[in-house]
Amino acid sequence: MKKILVIHGPNLNLLGEREPDIYGATTLNDINGGIEALAGEIGVAVECFQSDHEGDIVGKIGKARNIFSAIIINPAAYTHTSVAIRDAIAAAGVPAIEVHLSNIYAREEFRRKSLVAPVCRGQIAGFGAESYLLALRAAARF
Repeated sequence: MKKILVIHGPNLNLLGEREPDIYGATTLNDINGGIEALAGEIGVAVECFQSDHEGDIVGKIGKARNIFSAIIINPAAYTHTSVAIRDAIAAAGVPAIEVHLSNIYAREEFRRKSLVAPVCRGQIAGFGAESYLLALRAAARF
């Protein structure tokens, strides 16, 4: 059975209460529940991980080789700043999909540049929690 790693970056543990006008009322637990339900339907295993710490995320990506067939990552604010996460994805040898709840290209200028996207197979943004489910369907085909 394919195993897919889902990484949630900083502040995503605050979903449902943080800026609901941008991110909605869905909590991280709701998102993880939806991911796990869809994983069961399509016959893949998932592991969901959230951290506010860049080093923890880099470490998790670094250990993904030979364990996971794909990574789904919402780097959150690290999207625009983390060369370390970008390099970890490039080095891991595991195909990755970058996801965002909001459309980062319709937001502030500084959010429109992703350091992570160039080393990912693709990017899905702007569909709320559905962004993760679309990514999971794609990752299941890797």
